[in-house]
Amino acid sequence: MDRLHSMRVFAKVVERGSLAGAARELDLSPAVVTRLLADLEAHLGARLLNRTTRRLALTEVGDAYLSRVRQILADIDEAEALAGAAVREP
Repeated sequence: MDRLHSMRVFAKVVERGSLAGAARELDLSPAVVTRLLADLEAHLGARLLNRTTRRLALTEVGDAYLSRVRQILADIDEAEALAGAAVREP
């Protein structure tokens, strides 16, 4: 499992409010999004989202994990931008 990819998918699911919406935006099938989320929850040993057919709700653990994931992803994006800028400079 690519944990970073799973973290990005988890954050996108929460942002979009649905598995299908995240799947569309990430150009993945809903089944792949579901599997990545399930794998992440299994890896962590904790449920991140309570899912019903009509809505998603973050669990307490999911809410705490999401705030850390967002910071981690922002740090990675910033590091990649800095590295890319350094390569482009003469």
